[in-house]
This record gives sequence, C-alpha cells and structure tokens, in this order.
Amino acid sequence: MRQGPLAGRYPAVAAMVMLALIPYLALSAALGPITPIIAKQLHMSLQTMSLSSGLGNAAYAVGTVLAVQFAQHLPQRRMLVLYATLLVIGSVLAAAAQDPGMYIAGHVLQGLCTSLLLIAAVPPLALGYPTSKLRVTAMIMSMCIFGAVALGPTVGGLQAQAHAWRPLFFIIAAIAAMALILAVLTFDDAPPADPDSPRDLPAIALAAIGCFAAFIGASELLTHPFIDAETTVPLLGGLATIIVLIVYQFRAKRPLLTIKTMLTSSIPVAGIVVALFAAAASVSATALTAAALARRYAPLHLGLLYLPELAGAVITAILLGQLLNKRAIQYLPVGGMVFLTAGIAVFLIKVPSSQGLTLLGSGLTGIGLGATVAPALFVAGFSLPATNLQRVFAIVELMRAVAAFMIAPIFAHLASTVGGNIDSGTTTALWVGLAVAISGTVIGVAIYALSGARPETPDIDGFLAGRNAAWYSPPLLANLRRGLTAPVPATESAN
Repeated sequence: MRQGPLAGRYPAVAAMVMLALIPYLALSAALGPITPIIAKQLHMSLQTMSLSSGLGNAAYAVGTVLAVQFAQHLPQRRMLVLYATLLVIGSVLAAAAQDPGMYIAGHVLQGLCTSLLLIAAVPPLALGYPTSKLRVTAMIMSMCIFGAVALGPTVGGLQAQAHAWRPLFFIIAAIAAMALILAVLTFDDAPPADPDSPRDLPAIALAAIGCFAAFIGASELLTHPFIDAETTVPLLGGLATIIVLIVYQFRAKRPLLTIKTMLTSSIPVAGIVVALFAAAASVSATALTAAALARRYAPLHLGLLYLPELAGAVITAILLGQLLNKRAIQYLPVGGMVFLTAGIAVFLIKVPSSQGLTLLGSGLTGIGLGATVAPALFVAGFSLPATNLQRVFAIVELMRAVAAFMIAPIFAHLASTVGGNIDSGTTTALWVGLAVAISGTVIGVAIYALSGARPETPDIDGFLAGRNAAWYSPPLLANLRRGLTAPVPATESAN
C-alpha cells in the first residue's frame, strides 16, 4: 500500500480537511457584496450571477450523493486527490475568468468538489483515529462549515471596499492548492468500501435532476415572480424529484443512502429536522437583514457588524468538542434553536436594525447556527453504527444544502415583493423565519417525547470500534405505536 510521508499523522490530515472545505464555503458567503463588481467586469447580468450561485450550490448538494457512490467502488484516497485537483482547477478557472462561461464552470466545479471532499474526507478523519481525536474533528468540522460561512461577509466587504474580487478568488485558489499538496503528502491508499454494492444510477440521476432544477428555479426569483412558469416549474418539479429520491431510497433493498434506517429511528429524525429548520431560519436572520442594512453602510462596515457570528461559531465549536462524549450533546441542538430564535427576535425589534442590535443579533444567530447543524449531524450519526457515518453525513448535508441555499432566494423574493417597501417585506420574512425556528424546536422536542427517546452518555469507544451505535435510538413515534418494545439503554442494547 502506497503512503505519503505524512500518512496517518492527524495534524496534517486535519489541516488538509480544513483547507479543502474552507474555500467554497467562505466564498459562497462572501459573494454578496462583490457580486455587482464581478457582474460588471465579466459583462454578466445580476440574473446570470444568481444563476451561477444556484448552479454552484446545486453541484454542492449533488456531490454529497456522488461521493458516497464513488467511495463504494473506487479507491477512496486516490479519489480524494482527484477531488482536490479538480478543486484547484475550478478555483483557478473562477479567479482567472474572462467571460461568464469560464466563471460559471469554475464556480460549479468548486461547489461539486467541496462536497465530494467533505463526504470523502471527514468520516475517515472521525473514525480512523483514537477517541481523543474525535472531539477535535468535531470542532474542525463545525469551524470549517460555519466558521468559514460566518467570516464570509466580512471578507466580501473588505474586497468590495477595495472594488476588487480577483485577489480573494486567487487566495481561495492558493488555499485549495495547499489542500491538494497535503492530500498528496498524507496519501494512504485505501480500497473501495464495498465493490460488490450496486451502482445506483437512478439515485444519482434523481439527485442531479432534482437539485439543479430546484436551484435554477429559485435563482430565477431575482427577476421573475413566484407564479411565473420559468420559476415555478423547475422549483416545484425539482423539489418533487428530491422527494421521489427519498421515497426510492427508502423502499430500495440495497439503497445507496440509509434513508430508511434514519427515517424510522427517532433521534436521527429529530436531528435532521433541527438541522433543516435551523438552516432555513438562519437565512432570514443574516441575508435579509444584511440586505436591508446595505443602503446605510459601506460593505466593509456592514461585514464587520456581522463578525460576531464568527465568535458564535468559535464558541459553539469549542462547546461541541467539550460535550461530544457527554449526554448533554443531545441538548445542544435544542439550545442552539433557542439562541437562533432569540437572534431573529432581536433583528425584529427594528428593521433595519441599529448597529448595536445588529451586533447582538448576529452574535446570537452565530451561536444558534453553530450549536444546531453540526451537533445535530453528530447526534444523528451516533444513533447508527459507525459504518453508516459517511451516508449519514451525505443525507444531512444534502438536505441542509437544499434547505439553506435554496431558501435564501425565496426569502429574498418574499422581502422584495411583500409590503410597500423593502423594510416591510424584510419584517414579514423575518417573522416567517422566526416561525420556522420555533417550529423546528417544537417538532424536535416532540419527536423525542413521542418516541420515548432519552439523552444518554454516548459509548464513543464502542461506536468507533464498530461494536454498536453510540446510544439507543427508539423507533420513531414508538409511544404512539403498538407492539414496539420500550427503549433500553445503549449499553444493554449492545449486549
């Protein structure tokens, strides 16, 4: 088995994962302030820019499914190097773009390769090292996804203040190149996970058609009304296709994604619900309020007002690491939803918000988002055997991407079309976001109560060793269904 000089060294592998995930996720959050500059220099309309973002986000969502399929049949570490190589190519294409086609191709490649790297690299980092390293891996994942996103508005504001965009894109390309170098240095050849498993081309086709159609339809909301066929047909058709994908995987005998296992177990369902509702609600708290304030402040000033989100992401990442091996981790997503709800409520006090309220609201939403999605992902993953972790990550990230990236244009359209002005529309959209956050909290708690689920201290050692799940997750809604056994502790269920 071929190995690189840094193979098996946790700091180097962890650094590779961080450098691979940060570029696209930070860039996607930084695009807002610099979008007009890119559009002007590349002779693109704002609608074309919106479409490019939609295509990039759709590619990110589809990549979660592709990564699982590739891992079953192809050497995983060789594919990791290939993904990192394509990420560099995409980043350079976008940074050096001379026309819309070149820019869009690069941005789509960035989105696709980022999710491929996420699903291919993070589960092995979580499972391939001692228990003590899992806490660090959890913090790294939280910071890569949410810390990078939280930093995006400030970075974008800095570039917009300089009336430039290529320096940021070339920095992103340099970070991707560093990730590729570390992917080669840490190379540790590994065989495919399950070469005998079926090649699920229908699942990939459904994911691709559903995500691209839905995101294209959502991107058209920038210049088309919601009832326009150019918007409604792809948007609703794409969502329907994603639902067909879920039903198909639920009923399949040998599914690519462990949909049935997750959706019939209470704790994973609660985790998915919290992650989806948190991702959707957070859009109203950040993107909409920033758009309302953009008329008042310069881009850099505005970006700095949202910097407390980064502090919130750091705090919650550390908290996740501290609670990962404790029963309190199951309370963390609910606590995050409370903070997220409080953040949206602060933004609702005054629209557009004052500087003080913006700083407070962004800090609360940063804590809320950081304490929900990543912890919910691990809560769901711990409820199943470790061999399912890659598929669990793929399912949660696919659904989270649809909830977060696709909802953003819908909320923006709502804010610009409801009420007599943008402030009135933003207020209405914030109320919707607040309702989404409260609903997610109530539904998540109700699933626990109606299923008889109880927070337990996770058996991390048994989980990593592949002996059992980290805790027992009772059947979904077990207390309402006859003939199901009562919940038992994880230690008993493992014996």
